[in-house]
This record gives sequence, structure tokens and C-alpha cells, in this order.
Amino acid sequence: MAQLEQLSARMPSVTVDELLKGFYPSPRFGSVSFGSYRPDPEQPSQTIAVRAMERFAESINTPEPKGLRKLFAAKKPAVRSGFYLDGGFGVGKTHLLASLWHASEGPKAFGTFVEYTNLVGALSFRKTVEALSSYKLVCIDEFELDDPGDTVLMSRLMRELADAGVKLAATSNTLPGSLGEGRFAAVDFQREIQVLADQFEVVRIDGEDYRHRGLPTPPRPLSNSDLNAVLKAEFADKTVALDDFNTLVNHLSAVHPSRYRQLLDGIDAVVWRNVETITEQSVALRFVVLADRLYDRDVPILASGVPLDALFTKEMMAGGYLKKYYRAVSRLTALVREGQKQEAS
Repeated sequence: MAQLEQLSARMPSVTVDELLKGFYPSPRFGSVSFGSYRPDPEQPSQTIAVRAMERFAESINTPEPKGLRKLFAAKKPAVRSGFYLDGGFGVGKTHLLASLWHASEGPKAFGTFVEYTNLVGALSFRKTVEALSSYKLVCIDEFELDDPGDTVLMSRLMRELADAGVKLAATSNTLPGSLGEGRFAAVDFQREIQVLADQFEVVRIDGEDYRHRGLPTPPRPLSNSDLNAVLKAEFADKTVALDDFNTLVNHLSAVHPSRYRQLLDGIDAVVWRNVETITEQSVALRFVVLADRLYDRDVPILASGVPLDALFTKEMMAGGYLKKYYRAVSRLTALVREGQKQEAS
């Protein structure tokens, strides 16, 4: 018998120390490596990216010579302080970024763009710089360019960390439909990141979203009666969060997004009754953060109501935050496929 809970009844409390301790790859990427990345043989840029990241990891782990060793040692190859993986959804950028984190020695941090902006909000900008300046590597997943204020904030943070000698690695969230043009190319990088541009090596990764390669169309939503039957059959002896969709959406406004990771503590699966299209931008953006945290933890989803590819309005999917919405739909679809058909996402 499944143990039922409600996310809408949870109000997690998180300290600053807990926020800092949480900057490591999610369980989904907890044991990945460069060797476990499977490049698409038809996309040579993927293999090139793996080799480049391996060299970057080696440069991080190779200490600078000191004293006489510095005087007589062979000159260390010049390596830029930053590394940027540019590509569409589902081509393995996060896998490679997490592999870099695992392969690198010394104090290091791994988090999403949003998690770092939340950290600055919790600690203040200066204390965040002080906390991260002692690290050898800071990894920033899903660098976002749709919020000018946050972009300037993160650009300044990355510049100060680079000046302190911290190696930086980041990924972009370019749309799959933008591969080849209109994407986050070097000219955009120089415009948005300014001083940092010359410090970063930008590597493109082409390819199709791996979550869509050869997989069937996402399953249709279940009826409410089937929802209960599948829950009992598939998640016996599991802890399942069962929520009315509107109740959950309203509750998210009372929980800071930095706490969504803790909101899901101990949850093995989620079930949403009567999913509806979200029509308010602020509500949709909060839900994107929840989708990311669910995907991080590989939490399967059962849902009734509208299909999750109709979770956001057509206007949202074509607007200024479309990058976030496409990523959320891609990830939620994978989790629904896993939950309703028990397929790996």
C-alpha cells in the first residue's frame, strides 16, 4: 500500500548552510562520467565536446608549479578559465558538466543558474563571492539569458570568481529549433557576458533531444479512476505525493523556489489530478522550477487532465521565456512516460 502525502501540505525550511551544502549534481547525475556519456555517432561534435571537457578537467587537476619547479618546468598549455557548452535540449550537456564536476579535485560547486541566483538572494552578492572564491571549480547548468537582471548578476559573479582564480563551466539552454542559427553563438556570448567572453571556450554540441530518440509519443493523460488504479499497482510500498493540480499550483506561490528541492524530500512519485493549462506567467515560471527539481530526482509522474505538452499556453511557448517552457515540457513528458508506462526517462 502506497504511503500518500501532499506536496501542498509541505512548508520546508532551509538554512544558508543547507543551501551551500546542496551544490552538487542531482541523484540523476550522481555517478555519471565521461566514459558513461554515449555520443551519437552521427553527431561528431558530441565526441569533440567530451574530449575538450576531459582536457579541461585535467587542467583543473594539474597544480601550478612553484619555486624552482616553476622556473624549470615545461610551460603549461594555456587554458581559459571558463568552458561553455552550447546546444539544444537533451544532447547531454548536463551529463558532461556533471562528469567534469566528478572528475575534478578540490572544493567545487555544481548548481543551476536559478540555484545560484537564489543563493545570492539568500546570502547577498558579496558573501556568495566570498563563499565560492575558495573553490577550484564552479559549474553553472542551464545559463539563462531571458532575464536581463539575473544575467547581469551572474555575469558579475562569474567575472569576480574568474578573477579569484576559480575555473568556471556552464551550459546554455538553446532551443532545439534554433540549432545552426539564432542560437547562443559567440556574438551573443560577447554581448551578454562582455568581459567574460574572452575567458571562455565555447563548444557546440549538436544532436536531437535524446528523450525523443526512437521513443513513442508521450502517453495520454489518465482518467481519475485509472489514476488511482495505476497508483496502487505501480507504487505499492512507495511514498507518493497526491495533489489536486490547482491546489499544488497555488501552494507553490507560498514556497520560495530555492526550497523546491526540499519540498520533494522522501517522495518516490507524484500524482496530479485534473491538470489544467497554466495561464499566468508568474505561476508558469514557478512550475518550471518544480519541473527541474522533479527531473533532477527522476521522480515519475501520473497525471489526469490536459496533456503536459499543453501545460503552458501557446503564447507562452512562443514568448520571451519559451526556452524554460520547452525544457519543462521535455522533462515532464519524460517523467510522465516513465510513470505511466514505466519507461526509463
